[in-house]
Amino acid sequence: MKIAVIGFSGSGKSTLAREIGREFHIPVLHLDRVHWVSGWRERPLEEKQAIVRRFLDSRKSWVIDGNYRKLDYERRLSEADRIIFMSFRRFTCLYRVWRRYWRYRGKTREDMGRGCKERLNLEFLWWILYEGRTRKKWMEYKAMMREYGKKVVVISNQRQLDSYKRGLMRKGK
Repeated sequence: MKIAVIGFSGSGKSTLAREIGREFHIPVLHLDRVHWVSGWRERPLEEKQAIVRRFLDSRKSWVIDGNYRKLDYERRLSEADRIIFMSFRRFTCLYRVWRRYWRYRGKTREDMGRGCKERLNLEFLWWILYEGRTRKKWMEYKAMMREYGKKVVVISNQRQLDSYKRGLMRKGK
């Protein structure tokens, strides 16, 4: 089983990836953890690419969450048995990020790089509401859905997510 979880910031990609990994006992790679290192600095691109390639090359099953087009995006999508596109509305994502911030403020989540304490700033808020949802990004998602249509699952709200997880977990039993 190979699953790519992509979508908007705050939609729950990392949480879903973690839950799938635990349920099916398959390794999970959180691309935010690959991208960000201590103090919210970015890892060099070549290092990030090497980490992702090693992960892909060394596993028969995996769950990878995150978009990061420069990190073997096309390979991840083409090798995935299932692509889950988390397409929650912007204000839902904003609320989820706000809730996440209050839960983890001052702490580092397991899906983030070491020392990247939870934060919420204007730059990230702008990303969630606007920059992460540009026309270009929507066009990229639409192109991905056309290319990989049969293996793409679009989840747009909590009810759909809950239903998908129930169905997936039943298959795992």
